[in-house]
Amino acid sequence: MYRTHNCGELRLKDEGKQVKLAGWVDRIRDLGGVKFIVLRDRYGKTQVVVNPDSPVYSIVNTISREDVINVEGIVRARPNEAVTSEPTGEIEILAEKIEILSKSELPPFYPGDEVSEEMRLKYRYLDLRNPKMANNLIVRHKMAFYAREFLTSKDFLEIETPYLTKSTPEGARDFLVPSRLKKGTFYALPQSPQLFKQILMISGMDKYFQIVRCFRDEDLRADRQPEFTQIDIEMSFVHTEDVLNLAEDLIRYIYSKVGIHLPEKFDRIPYEEAMEKYGSDKPDRRYGMELHDLTIHFANTQFKIVADVLAKGGSVKGFKTHIPMSRKIADEYSEFVKTFGLGGILWFKIENGQIASTTAKYLENEYLEISKAFEMKEGDVVILAAHDNRERLNEALGALRLKIGKEHFKVEGFDALWIVDFPFLEWSEEENRFVARHHPFTMPYVEDLENGVELSKIRAHAYDMVINGYEVGGGSIRIHRKDIQEKVFDIIGLTKEEMEEKFGFFLEALKYGVPPHGGIAFGLDRLVTIAVGADSIREVIAFPKTSSGTCLLTNAPSTVSQKQLEELGISLR
Repeated sequence: MYRTHNCGELRLKDEGKQVKLAGWVDRIRDLGGVKFIVLRDRYGKTQVVVNPDSPVYSIVNTISREDVINVEGIVRARPNEAVTSEPTGEIEILAEKIEILSKSELPPFYPGDEVSEEMRLKYRYLDLRNPKMANNLIVRHKMAFYAREFLTSKDFLEIETPYLTKSTPEGARDFLVPSRLKKGTFYALPQSPQLFKQILMISGMDKYFQIVRCFRDEDLRADRQPEFTQIDIEMSFVHTEDVLNLAEDLIRYIYSKVGIHLPEKFDRIPYEEAMEKYGSDKPDRRYGMELHDLTIHFANTQFKIVADVLAKGGSVKGFKTHIPMSRKIADEYSEFVKTFGLGGILWFKIENGQIASTTAKYLENEYLEISKAFEMKEGDVVILAAHDNRERLNEALGALRLKIGKEHFKVEGFDALWIVDFPFLEWSEEENRFVARHHPFTMPYVEDLENGVELSKIRAHAYDMVINGYEVGGGSIRIHRKDIQEKVFDIIGLTKEEMEEKFGFFLEALKYGVPPHGGIAFGLDRLVTIAVGADSIREVIAFPKTSSGTCLLTNAPSTVSQKQLEELGISLR
């Protein structure tokens, strides 16, 4: 055998044992003729000692970092002055035999070196030798394992759904796969197993889950990849409360298994309240700085910029913080909110017990009122803005609040909450129509439909779980009545022909006795990213794509041969 133990396993209790280890050479040191090799594998590191009189002493001179070697020897206690805090820090191996299993050329970098992300992704196999990166994948494995354990204990069945399915483009762009056997037709890779899991509920499976790959052909950001992994869940005969309680228990359980303890009960905040207080439907409340409506303090203002906004029915909103503030910083923040359609910001601070601001001479009374309302102290700052579009104002101030929070405050712990009562629809400028905010299979509030509520005001039985400012899961109660489903398709502008072409098979299934059902899908990549404190989901995916969708390891996507294209009946232009 190559090894009797791994490199993170041996302890002082193993002293005197004859052992074999195998792994990569992490470091080599020479201290007065005695050579020390630090041997590394996925489990940890163990120090190997080679004395000058050892028969294997000469072989050490031929060994380099990242060589793969086999070591046999005796476990012994380290001298007191050489003991370290590592798990194996009390012992070392006195080498009797060493075999080089594989030589390494000089690598472009060593595991853990500070290099560009492009370099790390190109040589991902070297990057994953870094214990930090290996730990990310270990945490990911544990979270997936314990999700399966928890859901299985609650009578859920893990059922696989197809990867090659029908294109139903209501949402992000599909990845298309050409069919060789039926030329001119295409499969789509699933954006989610949504319709299949609903059909499983119609089939009587009652409780389904799947840890499943999903695919979306969309522009990428730090928390997006073209392929990603969901913990996908669906349940029959449930209301919103049933799904939220189950989902909360699941996430608390899998986080506890990796040493993170979330609150016993997650707060539930309606969408409208979240937007008014934080300017975001995925707020990180650890920063504080809630948004407040300050319009009343400007009722009699003579400051034209604000007065003009109020004359159009607009609002003034702002938040209190405690940061260094100057004209230069204010100009930077003004430029930032301009990208959201605002004209800029106003601000003032308490300095030497007085109101200080570039606009204090125009707005001194208004600022004094606000300072009293906020109970401001020395060094406190209020940042505010005005606009006649309330949604745009909230969004801009919410983004500025988050920018300031990340730049100036180090926050710890975990803020977990639910956002509920989302709008059912949102206006798409690109398509010039209302589209479903979550997806068109979400159950709207039936009373809103029946009472002719304005389309933008229809509420949905939808919910998102948010942890530390990241949406980690989203779901809804689903439509289980064919008449409501057809009405929703009609509202979002589908003709009868389009309904039949895109969703005919699903509408057919809705005829045959459908239980009320609902579910949720969690982004496993995001859950792990938060758990390990990484900045990007690329840090917790073994072989991720770049922000342009490229795999630097394999150079995918790549061209294919003319013969392959001809077999598929495809020509390129």
